[in-house]
Amino acid sequence: MAALHAGGNTSLSSDGETPPPAAVHRHQGGWGATSFIIATVFGLTLAGGWSANLIVFLINEFNIKRIDAAQISNVVAGCISFFPVVGAVVADSLLGCFSVIWISSLISLLGLILLLLIVAVESLNPPACQPASNFCPTPSTTQYAVLYSAIALASIGLGGFRFTLATMGANQFHKIKHQSTFFNWYFFSFYGASLIASTGIVYVEDNLGWRWGFGICIASNVLALALFIAAAPYYLRDKPRGSPFTGLLRVAVASIRKRKALISSQPKDYYYGDDVHIHGADADIPPTNWFRQLNRAALKTEGDILISNGSSIATPWKLCSVQQVEDLKSIIRILPLWSSSIFLGTPIGVQLSLTVLQALAADRRLSRRFQFPAGSVPVFSFASTAIGLALINHCFRPMWKKTAGKNPTPLQQIGIGHVFNIASMAVSALVESRRRSSAVSGHLMSVVWLVPQMVVVGIGEAFHFPGQVGLYYQEFPTCLKSLSTAMVAMLIGVAFYLSTAVLAFIRRITDWLPDDINKGRVDYVYWVMVVIGIINFAYFLLISWSYQYKNGEVVNKDQIVSGEEA
Repeated sequence: MAALHAGGNTSLSSDGETPPPAAVHRHQGGWGATSFIIATVFGLTLAGGWSANLIVFLINEFNIKRIDAAQISNVVAGCISFFPVVGAVVADSLLGCFSVIWISSLISLLGLILLLLIVAVESLNPPACQPASNFCPTPSTTQYAVLYSAIALASIGLGGFRFTLATMGANQFHKIKHQSTFFNWYFFSFYGASLIASTGIVYVEDNLGWRWGFGICIASNVLALALFIAAAPYYLRDKPRGSPFTGLLRVAVASIRKRKALISSQPKDYYYGDDVHIHGADADIPPTNWFRQLNRAALKTEGDILISNGSSIATPWKLCSVQQVEDLKSIIRILPLWSSSIFLGTPIGVQLSLTVLQALAADRRLSRRFQFPAGSVPVFSFASTAIGLALINHCFRPMWKKTAGKNPTPLQQIGIGHVFNIASMAVSALVESRRRSSAVSGHLMSVVWLVPQMVVVGIGEAFHFPGQVGLYYQEFPTCLKSLSTAMVAMLIGVAFYLSTAVLAFIRRITDWLPDDINKGRVDYVYWVMVVIGIINFAYFLLISWSYQYKNGEVVNKDQIVSGEEA
């Protein structure tokens, strides 16, 4: 795999790594630059703490019903996860990672300021509910418009920089092992900040007021943005090369236009263009046989190459390079694996929203003076993920390598994450059954009982999220490196939207999810998630059976389950 770098051409050394460009100054890139990026990740993630308590904010400040608030929260989480894809496309084709990050940070700041205005100006939020009459005024159209505008701006900003920072950090290195280590630090910083946001900021909002909570988010955003910009001279910057999707589309069009041409096995019959020098491609190796009908796009036929001023020019939309053909193949090959991760994230989206509602219906008193905030329950997931990442890196991976002879592959990490995810849904179902029985008998179950399900799902995330980022960064073409890390965010977005659709469908056909969950059967919802998880895991094993990495390594189902290496 060739990593992107700032300017110049990329070639591979004999060991498969990317040598550093000669024109780069010694003080640019490396761990010195990524230390600022990791700090920026921490600060901007902390600034995104406004979303941790969004369900409670909608219920208490805007008088929105509980299940509706949970669904709105899932839609917002989906938006936050979709915007990294837009940011990645803009970074790869137009502005570069650096510009996308500071612009997104500024948009996030504008949204946070608007949220602060909403709670500071009485006319921008509805009157409080009247406990005596059980009447809760509905927000006006203007109040809804301002609220959704603030959430949209904050979501666009939060999503725009989240995974673009991951790509920019990886681009500071030229060795795969350093990139892998950076991804671990990136997720450790991300989950560490998420943990603080879900405890400290939520506690401040519940006890000191929303003004203080949003104010802390604004201060964190400002400091992180200032730090990121101040370290600009130390970064290696990727130069946008125009839209990479145009080249991929040309492959599809060219292969269709030449669909009747006979496919050759001779390297001399194919067009390599500048890729021989830029990507280290070998001109005596023909395209791979997988999905070989696309090879026609690189097959030289009469009229494909024009001579202009003594130079050979490939005819647009009729002849593509072998590298472009292989780039499209790599995208097609990874899509089934990516789709399996959508249903890996859907149960998590359902669980996160319903767990907050479970906490609101549980006994949250931990002492006479302290009541645990309902919006802080997911903190145990963040904490277990952060701790899990450290244990995986320093204990699990060395033990695996000692036993199997190699480090676990990304697919093996994702497979382990599937197992933990299914287990978490089963634990959630059992705990909810106990909580509902206690509530019906007149006793509130302690909120502490919700901790195990959060811990188990957090450990699963420590396995499958870094595994997915590493897989996509390794397998995606060089021209789409920003999009590769954003693909994780995109699948999370799709999963949250799908979780909203699942909850809406269950509400339509059953009575399991009334506004008062004590009268419903949330445990049945969790068992449905268990079934979905098992079916999806079987699908993942099926498509992973014969998946072949770019470097030719094949991982089959036995390797994923038992840990044997190819």
